[in-house]
Amino acid sequence: MRDVGLEKADDRLLWDYAATHGLTIVTKDADLHQMSFLYGHSPKVIWIQTGNCSTNDIEAILRDHYDELITFQNDAESSFLALT
Repeated sequence: MRDVGLEKADDRLLWDYAATHGLTIVTKDADLHQMSFLYGHSPKVIWIQTGNCSTNDIEAILRDHYDELITFQNDAESSFLALT
């Protein structure tokens, strides 16, 4: 979000930006998880449920779940995916 000047934006502004631009939110933030259930989609939300970890760890989680991510993204009815 840094590239579009939203690095300090609140969750609602991030949510609205992602929805407007057809983006999927990937987060470790439980607040965005809750917003997904409150507002539905768009945007879709991928919640990474892990404690403190490195960017490399996040990358590994996403790579390990590649097929699941593609299925999620292509499913028009799905709005939320939790990964561990």
